[in-house]
Amino acid sequence: MARFIVRRVIAAVPVLLGLSVLLFIFVRLLPGGPASAILGQHATPQRIADVNEALGLTRPLYVQYFEYIGRLLHGDFGSSYVDGTKVVDVFLLRFPSTIELTMGALFFAIGLGIPLGRIAARHSNGLIDGIVTVISLFGISIPVFVLGYTLAFFFGVQLHWLPTFGLADPTLGVPAVTNFPIIDGALASLQGGTTAPFVDAIAHVILPSIALGSIPLAVVTRITRAAVIEVSNEDYVRTARAKGLTEKRVDNRHIMRNAWLPVTTVIGLEAGALLAGAVLTETVFNINGVGSWVVDSIRNHDYVVVQSLVLIFAVIFMVVNLIVDIGYAFLNPRIRYS
Repeated sequence: MARFIVRRVIAAVPVLLGLSVLLFIFVRLLPGGPASAILGQHATPQRIADVNEALGLTRPLYVQYFEYIGRLLHGDFGSSYVDGTKVVDVFLLRFPSTIELTMGALFFAIGLGIPLGRIAARHSNGLIDGIVTVISLFGISIPVFVLGYTLAFFFGVQLHWLPTFGLADPTLGVPAVTNFPIIDGALASLQGGTTAPFVDAIAHVILPSIALGSIPLAVVTRITRAAVIEVSNEDYVRTARAKGLTEKRVDNRHIMRNAWLPVTTVIGLEAGALLAGAVLTETVFNINGVGSWVVDSIRNHDYVVVQSLVLIFAVIFMVVNLIVDIGYAFLNPRIRYS
C-alpha cells in the first residue's frame, strides 16, 4: 500500500508541473492585465506600463515562471497583484466556507441519492423507477443558478423559511474561531447558552447545499441504481437467495458490499469537483468562498491568484482520488495494491 501511495505521489509531480506551465501561459494570453484592474478609470498607457514594470511583468516569461516555481517549492503561493494580500492567508480564510458548502451538498446528494438508487433498482422498469429517473434527470438538467434563484425565491422571499444570503447572520456577532460557520455557531451556542447561532448556521447552508448538490444527487442516484441492478444479477447473489438467506442479509452483505465500488468512485469525483466548482452557488447566495474569489481574480487578471488556486484545486482533486483508491481495499478485501 505504501509503495502504491508513493508511486501515485511521484506520478502527480509531472502532471502538476505541466499544469503549471499551461496555466502560466494561458492566463497571460487573456486580453487585459492586472495593471488595468489596479488603475481602474485612471489607467493610461504610460501608467499601465509603469505598473507592469513595477510588478515585474515586463521580464521574459521563462524568468517569471521559474521565479514563481521557486516560490512554490518554498511554500510561498505569492501575493495578489491587485490588493497585495497573500494567497495562502485569503485561501485559509475563505476555504472553510467552501468546504462546509461542499459537505452540505455531498450530505444531500449521498443521503438522498443512494436510497433513491436502491429503491429504483428494486423496482426496475416500474413506476417507482420511472419517478426516480425523472427526478434524477431533472436534477442533472436544470442549471445550478436557475435552481438556486428558484429556491431562494420560494423558500426565502415568498415563504420566509430559510435565509438566502451568506452562511451566517452577521447581526448575531458570532466570532470566527475556525472560519467554519457551523462549527463557530456551535461554539457560540455552547458559550452563550442559546441555540440561535448554531440553528442560524444550519439554516443558511440548506438552500445552497441543495442547489449545489442537485447534479451530484442525480449522478449518485443513477450510478447506485445501475450498480445494484448489475450486482443483483450475479450468480453469487442468486446462490445466496437459494440458500435461504433473508433479503436484508443478501442486500447488505452481497449486493451493496460489491455495489459500493462504483458508487464510491463517483462520490470521490464529485467531491473533488464540488470543492473546485462551487462558483455559481457561491455567487447566487453571496457566499464568501473560494469560488467567488476565483471569479474575481480572473476578472481582475490577477495571475498569481488564479495560478495558485487552480494548482491547489488540482492537488485536492488528486488527494481525494487517492483516498478513494485506498478506500477500495477496505470496501473489497480482494483488492490489493502492490
